[in-house]
Amino acid sequence: MKKRFDLIIFDWDGTLINSIDWIAHCLQQAAIDCNLPIPEVQEAKNVIGLSINKAMHSLFPEVDEQTLNQLISSYSQNYFSRTMSRDDLFPGVYDMLIHLKDQGYQLAVATGKTRAGLTEALEATGTEHLFCTTRCADETASKPDPLMLHEIISHTQTAKERALMVGDSIHDLRMAVNASISSIAVSCGANSASSLQAYQPLLCLEQPTELLNFI
Repeated sequence: MKKRFDLIIFDWDGTLINSIDWIAHCLQQAAIDCNLPIPEVQEAKNVIGLSINKAMHSLFPEVDEQTLNQLISSYSQNYFSRTMSRDDLFPGVYDMLIHLKDQGYQLAVATGKTRAGLTEALEATGTEHLFCTTRCADETASKPDPLMLHEIISHTQTAKERALMVGDSIHDLRMAVNASISSIAVSCGANSASSLQAYQPLLCLEQPTELLNFI
């Protein structure tokens, strides 16, 4: 697999940063704030990676538009109440990204976060300079639609067969399948290894830094 790829596209939450439990908690808290049934932890984790609108609609399909907006507002207030830092990255991730960039790989992010959310996260972790481009769910189509991958690949002028998606959720891997590009799964985030294997990634890693053994 060495030298097979030129472009590595990472998901953010649960792939590079250890944020899944916090996101699930904030989704549950939004339900409490809006007097709605509280989703189970795994049920909340299963929607991470989708745009926040799509995630809330999936968890609460019966609510009206006003309640949906209240849920999104509550989630955002809860999520941004905690300040993240580089320490929230999975161990070794920052050094891994520097190493990959130094080796000549183009690095990108494809995330279900909003642009405001990703901007804050990149600034908090000091990683913005490591990525040549990023795409967020509020400025393109939500996963598993492949549009954000197509946009990244076009922006970087990379052949599809030289692009790799790395993600922790079934939405990441479904998006890669829909874009007809290769993927590697990591099981430290939203979904289990068995769930991820169903989308036939090249590998399923326990931690993102294991990527350095294969790339």
